[in-house]
Amino acid sequence: MTADAPRWSPVAPADRPRKTRRAVRVILSDEAGRVLLFQDSDPGLDPADPAARWWMTPGGGIDSEETLSQTAVRELREETGLVLAEDELVGPIARRTVRHGYSDQITEQTEWFFLVTVPHFVLDLGGHTEDEQLTVLRHHWWDVSALGATRETVWPTDILAVQALGDRPDRWPVDLGTVEESSVPL
Repeated sequence: MTADAPRWSPVAPADRPRKTRRAVRVILSDEAGRVLLFQDSDPGLDPADPAARWWMTPGGGIDSEETLSQTAVRELREETGLVLAEDELVGPIARRTVRHGYSDQITEQTEWFFLVTVPHFVLDLGGHTEDEQLTVLRHHWWDVSALGATRETVWPTDILAVQALGDRPDRWPVDLGTVEESSVPL
């Protein structure tokens, strides 16, 4: 993506279309405990604006007829190239409703979180959608201490607390309530 060629222009906040969906997110760790995150962006904003980019976990929308775990496995395969069986996932450990305000739309989604730890691997990004190819800027395996100390935006903002829920299966799925994570506030 180049700074002078955004794919879409910002829409006035009151005029942004609204979309509702169900989704899964996967906190994917390697054997060293590093967490994989993608840096996503809002191409309707100035790339120099810190609100124009954030880090996020792999995951995405649930297709009709899919279970939560089927969606998690599909999304990991598409976004990372990793092929897993459903029984390798831990969870769902938590759920929340999140409202994302972007320059072109507002998305409200119910998200279900899974955990999985795998040996370190090299990602295959060939399954990214056209939109992901446009907006996803890079990926990084984050050391947990660096993730806890970063001043960069990470969604979910409480990712380490969500990850820690893996130690409390008696509480799954934990209801995390409703939050807003936006590049353009609602």
